[in-house]
Amino acid sequence: MEKFAEVALPVPMRQNFSYRLTSQQAIDAKPGCRVRVPFGRQQLIGIIAAITDHCNLPTTQIKSVTSLLDLEPLLAPPLLQLIERGARYYLASLGQMLTQALPTALRKGASSDANTEIYYQLTAAGQALKDTDFKRATSQLKIWQTLSTDKLAKEQCQALGLSAPSLKTMEQKGWLETIEVAPIEDLSWRDNLILLETPLHLNTEQAVAVAAINSRTGFYPSLIEGITGSGKTEVYLSLLEKVLAAGKQALILVPEIGLTPQTIDRFRSRFKVHVAVIHSGLTDNQRLHAWQKSRSGEAAIIIGTRSALFTPMRYPGIIILDEEHDSSFKQQEGVGYHARDLAVMRAQLEQIPVVLGSATPSLETLNNALSGRYGHLSLNERAGKAKKVRQGIIDIRNQPLNCGMSSALINEMRLHLDAGNQVLLFLNRRGFAPALICHECGHLHECDRCDAFFTVHQALNEICCHHCGNQHPIPKQCHQCGSTMLAGQGIGTEQLEQTLAGLFPQYPVVRIDRDSTRLKGSLERHLGAIHRGEFKILVGTQMLAKGHHFPDVTLVGLLDVDGALFSADFRAPERFGQLYTQVAGRAGRAAKPGTVLLQTHQHDNPLLKELLHKGYGDFARQQLQERAMALLPPVWHMVLVRAEAHRAEDADALLNAIANLLPHDREFEIIGPLPAPLDRKAGKFRRQLMFQAKDRQRLQRECERILPLVTHLPETKRCRWSFDRDPQDLL
Repeated sequence: MEKFAEVALPVPMRQNFSYRLTSQQAIDAKPGCRVRVPFGRQQLIGIIAAITDHCNLPTTQIKSVTSLLDLEPLLAPPLLQLIERGARYYLASLGQMLTQALPTALRKGASSDANTEIYYQLTAAGQALKDTDFKRATSQLKIWQTLSTDKLAKEQCQALGLSAPSLKTMEQKGWLETIEVAPIEDLSWRDNLILLETPLHLNTEQAVAVAAINSRTGFYPSLIEGITGSGKTEVYLSLLEKVLAAGKQALILVPEIGLTPQTIDRFRSRFKVHVAVIHSGLTDNQRLHAWQKSRSGEAAIIIGTRSALFTPMRYPGIIILDEEHDSSFKQQEGVGYHARDLAVMRAQLEQIPVVLGSATPSLETLNNALSGRYGHLSLNERAGKAKKVRQGIIDIRNQPLNCGMSSALINEMRLHLDAGNQVLLFLNRRGFAPALICHECGHLHECDRCDAFFTVHQALNEICCHHCGNQHPIPKQCHQCGSTMLAGQGIGTEQLEQTLAGLFPQYPVVRIDRDSTRLKGSLERHLGAIHRGEFKILVGTQMLAKGHHFPDVTLVGLLDVDGALFSADFRAPERFGQLYTQVAGRAGRAAKPGTVLLQTHQHDNPLLKELLHKGYGDFARQQLQERAMALLPPVWHMVLVRAEAHRAEDADALLNAIANLLPHDREFEIIGPLPAPLDRKAGKFRRQLMFQAKDRQRLQRECERILPLVTHLPETKRCRWSFDRDPQDLL
């Protein structure tokens, strides 16, 4: 009897495709294995979703599988089930979801079996060295200290930020050597877990949180709501001690690549186990190698960003999401999945605990915790000797400002710097200035493809649109009147850095934003220099606000938060509360007392008052009540349909046609079509249609009902469109 494979391919069509299997392929093939198949004029690699005895296509139309790439499934049944559920929930094809789940190298046909590895190890001459032999060669000293305990794979050295030129120099000097090691399945950690340091003494709240989670078996979702500096990481480490001792693996998700090195260091310094690292900054081979180690069970701990969620674990034990509120966990391109929600779904399928940790939990997670669906654990006291920070508002109405800084803030900075401490200034606007203005006619230079102004980047001598990437050299003359009197309007981090270097020439300044950390390894170098005390003034965007531990920072200044208080997005108050609390949490994290100063023209704004006087916890609960009254998520459940076209009327026509397919009643609300907050982007007009329902299951049924109808609408031929389930950003 003939056998057929239902194959999920990385194409936007929401269906699987049937292919004929040869008799040998029918014996070897299993769901979860990769196959190479003909698709049109090309050959694509897909995953077998199912094997059947029949096919509804005419015999002449059935093509055969070109080759079977795996004899064993790449993905275990729970992971394959997660991908199937995720594809259905996020209204995507199974092939698109599998594209998110597999490393690029596997999607291109690479072998899933581990190859030989290159390791670095110290030679006898290298082992005989002392700290003093390195003098000012700090990169080489770091390498020597790291390799003094054990050899490290090349990928591990790169993940730790060890300098490649320094490794080469030390190899040339005969201090270290490379060796090629055949893969050996080392699972010794499962029988003998070694701690490299004595765990810190937990305070009462930390001990209660650890005991509450350890006392449960199977699937158990928990929210750890802990103020900044309350020692959530130490709780994670204590939880892992029991999980690893039982021979189980742990998956740790962090929102940003920048947080990965410090997280790796914390876990590597505690446990003598292999730690696999997975994020977009690695090469295809590095990600494949980490994936292989995790799948085989050699990697006891897997640390990564959003995409690491789909990493297979041979011995699944626990999933932890640090900073679970962060918007980076929501995929914006392609399949709009949320790693937080899929992590909970995966933990349920694997029957393991999942821990969501944050000082500023998202309202969705907080709602689940308050309603009893998740366990709820609080950490309300700062760990160790850290004291509660002192908060203050600087009313800058009618005040002279120097590059956005009031004299009160500058004086406070001087006091902290002269005392030998570090200062952090937060400004969520990169570049030199957010606009270029003509001093003579007032013309603002606007992007010709978007409804947005060009940002001035003086160091690069260019003006750039941060929405579409359009860029030009800084013009010499005004495009409107021809005047040469052009100037930057507003303040960006680049301009602030220059001003601070002039105000405090004796104190080195470092800027952390997407522009200053473009080069690979630059963020790690900057963070390392900050920890060594080489920089005293830290200037940055949100990249500096996410989970970093700077023990010498005693003053945090927020320069311009007024824009965050006013937004068309209903999530704006929540985001502002999270942003302020996270930035403020960088101050006073060690024994030194911290101060947070917020500059604003809106000192009597009720949102600001509530946040400063009551803290994020009460602020978030009040926001939940307001969302419930307004029938907004997380109380109701939302889908956002986006459409963009060269003509606005084409996008409107499509969304109106979709709206006509939907029900209209008291428990199903339709909003729009409306222009997006940024109406025109990259030359296309953008429109939005929101619909939401009180019942999540009903919303799912309606989406699944109308999707096939939408794909056949004639209006779709003139538009690019997408469905976004549980949207986090209305832009």
